[in-house]
Amino acid sequence: MARNLINRYVWMVDTINRYGRITLKDLNKAWLRSGISEGKPLARRTFFHYRDAIEDMFDINIQCNKSTFEYYIADSGSESNARLQSWLVDSVSMSGMLSDARDISGRIMLENVPSAREHLPVIIDALKQNRRIRFSYKSYTRSLPTDGIVLEPYFVKIFKQLWYVIGLNVKDGLVKTYSLDRMKNLNLLQDTFVMPADFNPSEFFKDCFGIITNRNSPKRIVLRVEPTQAKYLRALPLHPSQQEEIHDQYSIFSYKMRITYDLKEEIMSHGASIEVLEPKELKLLIRTELENALKNYQ
Repeated sequence: MARNLINRYVWMVDTINRYGRITLKDLNKAWLRSGISEGKPLARRTFFHYRDAIEDMFDINIQCNKSTFEYYIADSGSESNARLQSWLVDSVSMSGMLSDARDISGRIMLENVPSAREHLPVIIDALKQNRRIRFSYKSYTRSLPTDGIVLEPYFVKIFKQLWYVIGLNVKDGLVKTYSLDRMKNLNLLQDTFVMPADFNPSEFFKDCFGIITNRNSPKRIVLRVEPTQAKYLRALPLHPSQQEEIHDQYSIFSYKMRITYDLKEEIMSHGASIEVLEPKELKLLIRTELENALKNYQ
């Protein structure tokens, strides 16, 4: 029963989002056309119950224009809330589409993603209550896990379909990043903490691509990109600072970013279709990596 309710909430969010604005009458028509209705109309009282549940569960507020009696998904206010709401709407919409496509499931290929379902709810609770967490962590750079890490979680971030928590490592006194898929024995502690007033999650990765940051100053990064690859960068910019100059046989993309491991790996993943023009240190870094890689094939 609970699963059916979630599917109905998902359907309602998806439908209102796709229409933009819709009356309860038209929503009911769409409801009856869908398989989720089981041929029964959407009662007004049920609609309001679902609307309240959606707000509690997803923090998505469905409001009504009293002059037109049309329902719509309200603006969430702040930029960070808007991004979260947009992500939630996209997620529940996709979930709804996949749920409706179960009869052709053999023709839908999905990517295997390490699940954060086990740890993310605990960390969200810690964020809400400003409580510390304790866990063991298996870093890729160490042979043995580190036990008993105590963290004051500041925020979470998703990158390349993996969830990360960023916060203050109490023992080291440093803000560090941990991947949820490498955590074990996660516990929510009773100890509370005060979020630093001058810490802004949006600023923490502002000058970075990916999940790794450093204290280096941002650099002007210039890439020469062949036309086909340029289309991908237009659709999925590497960074908000991205700017493009279009030429006949190539495009020049420029950014203001820090040079990080994630950025280097991303550029190298595109092979010969992307060439670093500036700065020299990034060119040298990638050239050294390529030369070392070639040694494996000599």
